[in-house]
Amino acid sequence: MSEFRVSTRYAKSLLELAIEKGALEEVLADMKQLTAVAAANRDFALSLKSPIVNFDKKLKVLNALFASTANKMTMAFYGIVARKNRADLLVDIAREFQKQYNSHKGIQVADLTTTFPITEDLRSKFVGIVKEISGLDKIELVEKIDTNIIGGFVLKVNDRQLDESLSSKLKALRLEFSHNHYESKI
Repeated sequence: MSEFRVSTRYAKSLLELAIEKGALEEVLADMKQLTAVAAANRDFALSLKSPIVNFDKKLKVLNALFASTANKMTMAFYGIVARKNRADLLVDIAREFQKQYNSHKGIQVADLTTTFPITEDLRSKFVGIVKEISGLDKIELVEKIDTNIIGGFVLKVNDRQLDESLSSKLKALRLEFSHNHYESKI
C-alpha cells in the first residue's frame, strides 16, 4: 500500500478518535508540534525514517520529546504507530491530520508569497480573494516573504495559483522576445 494511503488512513482514524474523545484541538496541537520539530531538526526526521533504528529507540525518542507536553491519546497513537514499524510515516501522518482537520472544520489554507510584510488592509483583500475562490468562510493565510519574486505576489489556493509576480512576468516577456515574429520564414 502506498505511503500516502497509509498516512491518510492513520490520520483519519486519529481524527475520528480525537473527535469522539473530545480532544481534537489538543491532538491538533500535538501534530503541529511534531511537524515543527521535524522541520527544525533534520536528524529527528531522519531517525524516524531510518530502517536501522528499531521501533523501541524511536518510541523512546518520541516519549522523551513529547511525553511531558502531548495528550495521552497522542502518545498512545505514537506507540501504536511505532510498534507497527510505521514511525517513518509519523510526520506525513501529522501533515495529513492537519489537512483533514482543516477540511473537517471548513478552513481553507492559502499560501501567500510577497516581497514585504503585508498590512491588515492587504490581508483582508487577500482573504476576500481566497473566499471567492474556495467558497469557504474560514481562511488561514500562510504568509511568506521571498525577495526573488521581485514584486507582486503569488497566491496558492489548493491546486490553483495566482502568480502576479514581476519575476514571472519578466520570464514571460523574455520568452516572448525569444520568438522573432518579424523574421522571414521562407
